[in-house]
Amino acid sequence: MIGRLYTVVIDCPDPDELAGFYEKLLSLSRRADTGDYVVLQDEAGTPVVLFQRVDDYRAPRWTDSARPPQMHIDVMVEDLDVAEAQVLALGATLLDGSDKPIGYRVYEDPVGHPFCLITPEGA
Repeated sequence: MIGRLYTVVIDCPDPDELAGFYEKLLSLSRRADTGDYVVLQDEAGTPVVLFQRVDDYRAPRWTDSARPPQMHIDVMVEDLDVAEAQVLALGATLLDGSDKPIGYRVYEDPVGHPFCLITPEGA
């Protein structure tokens, strides 16, 4: 095992507004709200969905390759260096790295979908 699913991150123009919709739809509650992002959690207090503000947001259109969905997953790992070696061996590509062993790093999967490896200290 490399890591575990931590959060699904959804780009949007107004995190407060979209989080309000999903709070009601999924029976989740707010864990954090900074204005630029809102984190919703489940009853156990686990972060489930994070809505992040994107200033130049363009809404996706189902089956329209020019307007694809804008979301990515966060994968919780204990050690970024160890996990990085493992995901690179699986075919991932590093997009935004850090030489620090804590925090996060951004990758893309073999077909270009972004995902982040994060550590507990970076969450």
